[in-house]
Amino acid sequence: MKTTHIILLLLGIFALSACEDMFEPADENKRAEEAMVEEPNYMHGLLIYGYARLPYMTTTQTDIATDDAVPNQASGSYWDMACNGTWRSDNNPMSVWDNCKDGIQYVNLFIAKMDQVKWAPSAVSKQQMFADRLKGEAYGLRALFYYYLLQAHGGYADDGILYGVPLLTTPEDGSSDFNKPRATFADCVKQCYADCDTALLYLPKDYQDVTNVEEIPAKYVALGAQVSGYNLVFGSKSKNLLSGNVAAAIKAQVALLAASPAFREQSGVTSAEAATLCANVLKNIGGMEGFDPKGNLDWYSSAYKTVIEGTSPIPEILWRADRNKNTSQEGDNFPPSLYGRGRVNPTQNLVDAFPMRNGRPITDPNSGYDPKNPFANRDPRLSDNIIFNGMTYKRAEIATGSYGGEDVDHLNNTTGYSTRSGYYLKKLLRDDVSVSPGSTLEQYHIYPRIRYTEIFLAYAEAANDAWGPKADPMGIGFTAYDVIKAIRERAGLATNEVGAALPEGDVYLEECAADQAKMTNLIRNERRIELCFENKRFWDLRRWMLPLNEPARGMRVDRGEDDVLIYNIIDVDERKFDNSYQCYGPIPKGELLKWSNLKQNKGW
Repeated sequence: MKTTHIILLLLGIFALSACEDMFEPADENKRAEEAMVEEPNYMHGLLIYGYARLPYMTTTQTDIATDDAVPNQASGSYWDMACNGTWRSDNNPMSVWDNCKDGIQYVNLFIAKMDQVKWAPSAVSKQQMFADRLKGEAYGLRALFYYYLLQAHGGYADDGILYGVPLLTTPEDGSSDFNKPRATFADCVKQCYADCDTALLYLPKDYQDVTNVEEIPAKYVALGAQVSGYNLVFGSKSKNLLSGNVAAAIKAQVALLAASPAFREQSGVTSAEAATLCANVLKNIGGMEGFDPKGNLDWYSSAYKTVIEGTSPIPEILWRADRNKNTSQEGDNFPPSLYGRGRVNPTQNLVDAFPMRNGRPITDPNSGYDPKNPFANRDPRLSDNIIFNGMTYKRAEIATGSYGGEDVDHLNNTTGYSTRSGYYLKKLLRDDVSVSPGSTLEQYHIYPRIRYTEIFLAYAEAANDAWGPKADPMGIGFTAYDVIKAIRERAGLATNEVGAALPEGDVYLEECAADQAKMTNLIRNERRIELCFENKRFWDLRRWMLPLNEPARGMRVDRGEDDVLIYNIIDVDERKFDNSYQCYGPIPKGELLKWSNLKQNKGW
């Protein structure tokens, strides 16, 4: 994209931005690149546009292409790719190629020009602080874009080499050579690491206000920095920008991806390295002492309204987007009896992943699971995340059985106002929202980009793979076992119906702790449960090289004699993924047609 086109597009973005106070209206719609360095608002706009290209999703989308959920209508791009076999290099709803490549271009242009900009010409200290923060943000954003490109498009070509994407660290213009080959996956990882390390040099761990000069880094004090100036640049008003802790977390995410079964052979990253990088992030909150005992609910549940709507940081969330007051999540996903559209339907596959309250999986003969009463004595997280037949929600009983009601299960539903699986989504929704016609009530929603639970689970996965469940050869201070124990205790497992701990404790966890392979499966299952409906499952299945084509199942509930409920597991959707090669996503076909030096991943 030529620079003049970039500026024209930026001006349109600026007009729609929520950050009106950051920009002054332009006298012209076309400016020379050189003029940008004289106007810091326009240069900053390049970075703002980089943020606008972040590939985070604020609603459940990709999970409907996995064994965790189905849409309530047999349609849509994610459903088609999963169920009609339409996933191709020229039809890829999972692609982030254009979005992330554009983001890299804007960030590269910013990095190339930013040192020429007078950010605060009247104050040497502010000039340096702004320059440092903005530079750190830019490098962190570039690492993040490359991480998502690796996740979506990294893979083996026919020559047996594991490739990433072309590496671009300078801005492209009309004279650039666009026919760049893909760098190896390992080299892309190194670039991500380098960018994260650069970001860490310039960024504070967190954006927090200081109260005295002694709290300001010495390098800025030497330039004359005062409390007010430091807080302007690095204070709490910048809290949702990319920080040092975020950069460290991005590096840990890159490492976990690279150390996963799909990539580890040629990525150059070991599980021990990934575990160490995850631990570095967690040490910033005191390791296990920073584990949020309410972290599975307090960032979205209406029970924590004062937390969500307060100004203090939420302990569970490392990085998030701005909060937003709306009814969109509930309008899309409330059951029809509550005037919602019930769009995302959890599967029986996911429901079966929730263990019994005693901690044992339902397939364990000692679990106490009763298929005639399948929701009794289950993991409390089941009712926290999923609405099932007979459950009370918003003071109303939700009936999804075949015996009637507005929320009845329609396997061939075409109305868009029902469930195809017998279940409705509950996670992410606030029960104090109303979408009733004539009495709509909005509430604030938080959209996390990185949760600490995700990093804890990443550490557990990598540490178990590297050293086993209870080993800590690096002296980190906690183990994979410690993390999973804390997560399961927070969930209320190994307790009775009134919440008292079982005298025998979490027996199943102890069994897994004695067997590394069993612990691997337990960690993966805990990750599936804790991060369900957060658009993680599709990528996890692929990096673990687990089957993508598991049929999606549901539950049909009938009423028999004497009003006894009869539960029958049903098939909802067949998945038509090809496990032989689709754990790696394709390079877009259009790019291959344009650039001869690009190699496609095998199978595509």
